[in-house]
Amino acid sequence: MAELPQKVLVARRIPEVGLDLLSGLDVEVLSEEDPPPRTALLRAVRGASGILTTLTERVDAEVLDAAGPSLEVVANMAVGYDNIDVAAAEKRGVIVTNTPGVLDETTADTAFMLMLAAARRLGEAERMVRAGRWRHWGPELLVGLDVWGKTLGIVGMGRIGQAVARRARGFGMSVLYTARSSKAEAERELGARRVHLEELLAESDFVSLHVPLTPQTHRLIGSKELRKMKSTSVLVNTARGPVVDEEALAEALAEGRIFAAGLDVYENEPGVHPKLLELENVVLAPHIGSASIETRNRMAEMAARNLLAVLRGEEPPNPVVTRR
Repeated sequence: MAELPQKVLVARRIPEVGLDLLSGLDVEVLSEEDPPPRTALLRAVRGASGILTTLTERVDAEVLDAAGPSLEVVANMAVGYDNIDVAAAEKRGVIVTNTPGVLDETTADTAFMLMLAAARRLGEAERMVRAGRWRHWGPELLVGLDVWGKTLGIVGMGRIGQAVARRARGFGMSVLYTARSSKAEAERELGARRVHLEELLAESDFVSLHVPLTPQTHRLIGSKELRKMKSTSVLVNTARGPVVDEEALAEALAEGRIFAAGLDVYENEPGVHPKLLELENVVLAPHIGSASIETRNRMAEMAARNLLAVLRGEEPPNPVVTRR
């Protein structure tokens, strides 16, 4: 009797390149578009050998136990994995993988896009044109800030942070950064200078956040930190929403304590703080940091290859948690 293929649950539809790689398995795609309801996830995961998740699915002890002893791997289609209880997975001998590297440049593009859009008031300008409120060119119409030649502060100098720094070099910007350890190569290549967060906030014209979400970085930027920034500065967040206290940010923007902000992530996605929605001087994007065709295809392929490797008894290319 032929052996039945292993069951794999794909929480949400991913690009076909990833699904094609899994075609030899018993694959269930739980949701075509929206994040699956919690109850549906708990029901569908039973007996699965592998789960391919996105950042919208919370994989905790309850989900791992619902899957049962057959579960070998959780392959996250994201570089961040704060949606997965890695300690609970490790305790149960479940391997966790992610998709680092492939989205660095695309996310850096998004950060720089938000920086430019916020500085030059692009959101306000586009809304003016669409509403039919643009009457003529004017010498003081929607004047914003130059980006070229300014100082960029990068909070978290990992792969994405360094990709942003490389783009800043093309704009003749000086680069400051904070990180847990010095980045000698970035300092040599980009002329970046490592400083404490307080100095970075005080000296930077633009502050771009690129740290993972951890207990230490939760609300890293709050009222106290925003008060250290220049009134002409711009804050950009493409990391994780809870790194910024949105209430404090909305107050700082409304009071003119900073010039503008560009956000791709939020504390309670897909919810956005209502005070931010009322402001003109913030550019709001719906978590599209890695949303290019090429990058999403590579992410799906990498997640699928990670999952397949584990089910074949091989070491996955990108483990976060390995078997003990």
